[in-house]
Amino acid sequence: MTSKPTALGFDVGGTNLRVAEVDAAGVIRWHHAERVTKGREAFMARLIEIVAARRSPDVKAIGVGMPGRVDATAGRVLSAGYLDLGGLPLADLLATASGLPVSVENDCTMALIAECAVGAARGESNVVMFTIGTGIGGAIAQNGRPVHGRATAGQLGHITVRPGGELCNCGRRGCVETTSSGTALGRHIQEAGLASDTRVDDLFIAAEGGNKVADSVLSAWAAPMRDAATSMAAAFDPDVVLFGGGLGTAMVRALERLPPEESWYHYDIRAAELGDDAGVIGAALCALGRIENVASPRRTSVAAPQPALF
Repeated sequence: MTSKPTALGFDVGGTNLRVAEVDAAGVIRWHHAERVTKGREAFMARLIEIVAARRSPDVKAIGVGMPGRVDATAGRVLSAGYLDLGGLPLADLLATASGLPVSVENDCTMALIAECAVGAARGESNVVMFTIGTGIGGAIAQNGRPVHGRATAGQLGHITVRPGGELCNCGRRGCVETTSSGTALGRHIQEAGLASDTRVDDLFIAAEGGNKVADSVLSAWAAPMRDAATSMAAAFDPDVVLFGGGLGTAMVRALERLPPEESWYHYDIRAAELGDDAGVIGAALCALGRIENVASPRRTSVAAPQPALF
């Protein structure tokens, strides 16, 4: 029996590292999670160690999703959030150590690849994705291909939605990350005088029971995000705007509560489906050159490999 080709997909976060062996249909064969090893040399050594331990004839490639700004063409990390990895030639180092082709992308782009292939945006070619967590990430696909610009397009958390507003980590004011991230939600809760341990689910329960304070907090959190999403709809005319990350489903729910607005721009919004697996699945599919025409995991056959699309 002929085995199916697989790839190792890494999803690197500020705190956690996830890795999985994934086949071309997006099916996870093996999965592992651990704390991220800090320090440039130690980080690379740990990735190389994991690859060596999981190497098999089936494994044909490696994909790595990194936080922050990535030059996907060069396979180089330009910045990586809280990790001190700026300038790291990750693809070259890992390819040299493993002898396998290596793809490196922003982590949100990897999640988008997975969602387009086997998740909530399956079958769609033009997709904008926001990931809502501590901050806000973003990625764009047009005609089934990630949009990179010169190198790092997709920094959607830094769309200006409130000129002159809160100071953002990027150095500008009024970015959607300052209004609609998980961090911003906590600030909205505090400013409304609610208990610091109030969860977003508590807000929905209270708002649906007629609590105007909870309703105003949800509106303050979601309305700027709608402005950002509508700006992306105007710029890219996507089939769908997808919301992922830990608060993605909550954001869709909050957006659906907002009163309708008059606009030329109409678009479908959806919550991502793959959760914490999106990053590793997308990284593996990216490494296998599979963005479009990936067979569904529910099918028994696997489509013939397609050439890499980027």
